[in-house]
Amino acid sequence: MKINVTQTYLPPQEEYQAYLKKAWENNWLTNRGELVEELEEKLRAYLGVQHMTLTTNGTLPLQIALKTLEIKGEVITTPFSYVASVSSIVWEGCTPVFVDIDPEYWTLDESKIEEAITEKTTAILATHVFGNACHVEAIQSIADKHNLKVIYDGAHCFGVQYKGQSIFNYGDVSTCSFHATKIFHTGEGGAWFTKDQELQDKLFYHHNFGHKGQEAFHGLGINAKMSELQAAMGLAVFDHIIEISEGRKKAVAIYDELLEGRDLQKIKLRAGTSPNYHYYPVVFKSEEELLKVQKALNTENIYPRRYFYPCLEELDYVVANNCSVAQEISKRVMCLPLWESISPIDQQQISKIIEACL
Repeated sequence: MKINVTQTYLPPQEEYQAYLKKAWENNWLTNRGELVEELEEKLRAYLGVQHMTLTTNGTLPLQIALKTLEIKGEVITTPFSYVASVSSIVWEGCTPVFVDIDPEYWTLDESKIEEAITEKTTAILATHVFGNACHVEAIQSIADKHNLKVIYDGAHCFGVQYKGQSIFNYGDVSTCSFHATKIFHTGEGGAWFTKDQELQDKLFYHHNFGHKGQEAFHGLGINAKMSELQAAMGLAVFDHIIEISEGRKKAVAIYDELLEGRDLQKIKLRAGTSPNYHYYPVVFKSEEELLKVQKALNTENIYPRRYFYPCLEELDYVVANNCSVAQEISKRVMCLPLWESISPIDQQQISKIIEACL
């Protein structure tokens, strides 16, 4: 049997159908129906956030945040992230300026941000890498000093807390992905989060064509609304979120035990961060060693994934900034297969293959 880097959690089909039945009874499939509103209410309570809006995918919230905050010119960001972080900046007509990452935390190195700021800089877009919190206090201090907006890409951060509160409560806007590969998912989907009511209202208008009621408009907008079909999946998955989280936590503990003492670098969790066990990334001594392990695993029908490779500085529509740490880690990092019900026997096999290659 093929073992991929992750496996989508599928709730019992009858539970999904029960939620879909509500949509059928309401004859309402889109335009913020009962299921979307129910899911938002449950997620706000579970995550401990003030304002959030569900969207049809996890990239649109980044683009809408940039548009709503009226970001122009240069945006300081990380080259160690999924491509959506940078493509959203370019898509909105801004210029990404890369700052290197911390060699232990793998998040944007806050000590290097100020030297990259120019008169054209208007925002910082940082990624909480693999659910590990950025140094949000330092970033906010820099933003306040230079009058910059802060957007966090928290695609990997569902359920993560930092110093006792949701990681989504930091920055002007935070975003999350609810893609099928995530801990919590709606098939495709996402959300933005903010603590500012006025900003929330503006973001909301932008995600629904600018509609202010049926016959009036409030500025420019786009269609980013989540459908009832997506929300039904989210509600069915949410009913199992505790068992999903606990299953992943146990699987991570097994990997920790199996790989203890191996010459592998692991991400350093920032103090105050509660993990969500979304990924299990390891960094090898060299790219050659990684490729050797990858080949050996593939031979046994096991397919880990190289997150985040290649380094985003290599995209042909950006300007590189010689972020040597990000470039080096991106060549040597690999995420091992992980989901809530992965077999410990499969984990043992993966560990043995890695051990044999080191």
